[in-house]
Amino acid sequence: QYTEPLFVFVVMVMAASRPVLLAVTKLVNAMASLVPLPTSLVRTWMGLAMVPLIGSLITEPAAMTLAALMLSPLVFHDQVPERLKYLTLGVLFVNVSIGGTLTSFAAPPVLMVASTWQWDSTWMLLNFGWKSAVAVVINASLATCALKPYLQAEAMAMAIPKASINDVPWPLIFSHLSLLAGVVVLGHYPVAFLGLFLLFLGLTHAYPQHQNPLVLKEALLVAFFLAGLVVIGGMQQWWLQPLLTELSPNTLFGSALGLTAITDNAALTYLGSLIEGLSDEAKYNLMAGAVAGGGLTVIANAPNPAGAALLKKGFQNASISALGLLGGALLPTLIAAMALKFLPQ
Repeated sequence: QYTEPLFVFVVMVMAASRPVLLAVTKLVNAMASLVPLPTSLVRTWMGLAMVPLIGSLITEPAAMTLAALMLSPLVFHDQVPERLKYLTLGVLFVNVSIGGTLTSFAAPPVLMVASTWQWDSTWMLLNFGWKSAVAVVINASLATCALKPYLQAEAMAMAIPKASINDVPWPLIFSHLSLLAGVVVLGHYPVAFLGLFLLFLGLTHAYPQHQNPLVLKEALLVAFFLAGLVVIGGMQQWWLQPLLTELSPNTLFGSALGLTAITDNAALTYLGSLIEGLSDEAKYNLMAGAVAGGGLTVIANAPNPAGAALLKKGFQNASISALGLLGGALLPTLIAAMALKFLPQ
């Protein structure tokens, strides 16, 4: 059954389109203008907090793209020390990873198990979402405070994503948002949401002047990876089931947190969903560890490579150090892990 990979492909392409990104950008700008603080400070906080949480609606890859475009001119330039850039990158990666857990369709590790474990968006919000929101706000606030001396007002003119350089008519924005909402509602019916996707492709072809190039390659890479899990995942059950069923919930949480750093978190959760008889507590700890560790490395979460590609030019030698990212992500990962593990259910 390839419903989840197909859904991820469709939603990634649609949510990263210019009209959708522009709508979210306008929302963030409007909210930023209402806060009586320096605009660069507010935009940085919103890029690290509000946008990752909105990822629960527009998907994590789209949130990563928008946040990276917002933060690049504000933080990732020569005037900011490297250690603070890595802290910001670590916070962004961790917050995007946990910020998609307010719904059951935005984060690949959640989407791959939501149907099997019968986790709907209401359940995710009550058991994961509010805890993730607490951690996201704390992480973003700490990073913004550390960056405050280096935030420059003159960077504001560059802080609006390229997607909004050419304005998009509101009817087209409404059409894109309506089609995206329809895909989410019909997420369990591939024929239906693929039909809406064809309508979306027709709109983008009819009005190319209001579109950026569609992220087909990036979406295909993620979708094929998830489809590969469907193909080969069942073959891993012989060793995975004895291992996970024998681990205590706390050990399972720590193991998932560590393993996420060397493999995509969707792989961990999907393999866990193949195990019969896994307790509810074990399911929770597996998911919590997987999403909390999604910022430790570039490969820990599917949207991370997109963020790294957009922001790497702001680092020395235009490259991101694996150890630098690990160091920058340790504190926000610890905060996320503590929130998901110790806040009451």
